[in-house]
Amino acid sequence: MDPNHDFLHLLSATAQGDRLAFADLYRQTAGKLYAISLQMLRRRDLAEEAVQEAFVRIWHNAGDYQQEKGTVLTWMISIVRYRALDMLRATKSRRETGDEGLEEALDEQSPEQELYEQRDRVSIDRCMDRLDEGPRQAIEMAYFRGLTHMEVCDQMETPLGTVKTWIRRGLERLKRCLES
Repeated sequence: MDPNHDFLHLLSATAQGDRLAFADLYRQTAGKLYAISLQMLRRRDLAEEAVQEAFVRIWHNAGDYQQEKGTVLTWMISIVRYRALDMLRATKSRRETGDEGLEEALDEQSPEQELYEQRDRVSIDRCMDRLDEGPRQAIEMAYFRGLTHMEVCDQMETPLGTVKTWIRRGLERLKRCLES
């Protein structure tokens, strides 16, 4: 199935107020949009906020999508990118006006924060290395590269049920490993 055709169908239904279609569109695209947002903003909280606000706009503007200007996913990515750029501009503006408290919060990470993040990355890498190859690859594609489950299926040439099971069980193992 062509993902763009599926996204187009879901977006059209969303434009008609279909909440289930919107939820399905969200499930299929949120990971990829989050990955793009995180790459731009480099902070999880800001990336999550940008994606959340983008989906609000997608819900309200679903009827404005014009197929001749590009795919649904490209349209959605542009909404997330514009929101992330707005947030970056606002951050820069606040820093220039001297908002001390906000500047401190938005500043580059402190050495302590970097150390904790580096430890987290080392722990995650260590636990990821303990996973079997299939689950490890599926999780990397879905969570670190932002691919949908169907895109993971296509790349791994593996059925959807298997990919979902690998991801679910792999995440459970990761959680247990990180908690130990």
